[in-house]
Amino acid sequence: MNDSSWGSPPPAGTQAGYWGPTDQGAYQGPVQGAAPAGPTYDAPEAQQTRPMPIVPDVPAHGGNQDDDPGAARRGGPSFRDEAYRPMAPDQASFGAETFRQETPSAPPYAAVPQNPEPMPAAPQPAPAPQKKSAGRDLGAAIGVGVGLGALIVVSLFIVKAVFVGVIAVAVVVGLWELTSRLQERKEIKAPLVPLALGGAAMVVAGYVRGTEGAWVAMALTALAVLVWRMTEPPEGYLKDVTAGVFAAFYVPFLATFVALMLTADDGPRRVLTFLLLTVVSDTGAYAVGWRFGKHKLAPRISPGKTREGLLGAVSFAMVVGALCMQFLIDGGSWWQGLLLGLAVAASATLGDLGESMIKRDLGIKDMGTLLPGHGGIMDRLDSLLPTAPVVWLLLVLFVGSG
Repeated sequence: MNDSSWGSPPPAGTQAGYWGPTDQGAYQGPVQGAAPAGPTYDAPEAQQTRPMPIVPDVPAHGGNQDDDPGAARRGGPSFRDEAYRPMAPDQASFGAETFRQETPSAPPYAAVPQNPEPMPAAPQPAPAPQKKSAGRDLGAAIGVGVGLGALIVVSLFIVKAVFVGVIAVAVVVGLWELTSRLQERKEIKAPLVPLALGGAAMVVAGYVRGTEGAWVAMALTALAVLVWRMTEPPEGYLKDVTAGVFAAFYVPFLATFVALMLTADDGPRRVLTFLLLTVVSDTGAYAVGWRFGKHKLAPRISPGKTREGLLGAVSFAMVVGALCMQFLIDGGSWWQGLLLGLAVAASATLGDLGESMIKRDLGIKDMGTLLPGHGGIMDRLDSLLPTAPVVWLLLVLFVGSG
């Protein structure tokens, strides 16, 4: 603020005193009797002094208008976030004495927009590519597979009857898993007792009496299922016995063809050929499909299977089939092994898809949890069961029943 003048000077010759507005708002001269407030001004100097223009006052804090409306705004940079807006001339005045807005020593800060645009987010690093996963515990799966393979080989080449017992035990456990899942998911009560007894008898009858014994045992097992179910209320009888007959055919009857292969002179080597071809077919399908699979084979049944995996299964099985027929089977030839490998790859894939259809209908992933890394027994028998009659029949056609 300019310190040289605080208002208009008094007329020449008058006594200095308090100059203020009267009730009429006009200057009337000095107030009589007031004490002098400062030095007197002579007329020439007063004539050269001009009254200051009326400058609108602004709040001192630049915020809410709750303070004294006559308070002067301090000089210096603006403390408000918006540009300076002058007030109306009639907002701040004390008569002839008026306060003026001092020129700020620095320009006011730039106005901040009401809705500033958000700052762009910092670019995030691209996620690392996910490695393909097998979906199972490979360590446990390999350990269990090696253990089962050792058990099969030892029992197969030492005492045939022991291997027949291994087949019977696998059949009974598979029937238990299948009937349990049917009851849990579909409320279908296929009688387990006649199925288990008839299934074990079916395997033994096939080994002892051949195909005739297997067919007779199958018929008796179906009859036992029908009779056993009659001891319960009739509600659901048809679906229960239908599921029971299906289970008897699907698990023990198809497994009987493994026992039929064992009856030949080179029976252990025929069974070994059957097992090797099925395992190699599954392994080739998995390895090739996991690495190169892009085109789905049957997405509605088993989304994980691909056409590339099927080609891998065929290739692996044909190579191993040629080697097995040439070096393991008496009277066999390599070209027969190529046909045998092709047939095994097809039947194993269809068997796998068949059980996948059953599990999809039941709404489950595995039939059981008995084998770590594999699921249940039925999850390992899915490709073996339909492949057994195919291998038995082709070996009989190529080299005879032995």
